Amino acid sequence: MKSEIIKFLPEIEQIKNEGLKEQVISTWEDSITKGGWSYRELEKIPFTLLIPECKISLITHTRAVTQTSLEIAKVLSDFYKDKVQINRDILMAGALLHDVGKILEYTKEKNKVVKSKTGKLFRHPFSGSALAYKHGLSDEVVHLIATHAHEGDGGYRSVEAIIVHYADFINFESLGGKV
Repeated sequence: MKSEIIKFLPEIEQIKNEGLKEQVISTWEDSITKGGWSYRELEKIPFTLLIPECKISLITHTRAVTQTSLEIAKVLSDFYKDKVQINRDILMAGALLHDVGKILEYTKEKNKVVKSKTGKLFRHPFSGSALAYKHGLSDEVVHLIATHAHEGDGGYRSVEAIIVHYADFINFESLGGKV
């Protein structure tokens, strides 16, 4: 399973902390198993149900948000030096896991992806945070997953959470998503 996750999300290899890398992988593995998906189906799961007939996969979106987050972090570090402290491993883990809860939020129904029973009860920031917590991820990573979407509006967001929040919405809204 580990090799399949890394194949789909090669950015995982950029996480320097080996324990954190393993936690990210195990969280993805657990979500896929609990959600009842196969690895072949991962690239067919749309990243959102809010864009009709969305052809962008959750995997592609996750990689794009991760890469966007890294670029934002680089620009902030280049221009502001030590005035902005960014933990790159936390940023990477949070970006790679920000939508992992969608694997539980969605289900297959007659060759179509729809909201699951879980997804009707609570959105992916909640299920993703619970999965991350279960797999021993730090409070900082769990916080990032929990606050990356509108559920985090009006509250505290770490600098890493701010970066992923905006990277996510840049990608979502650029493709026609409306909030």
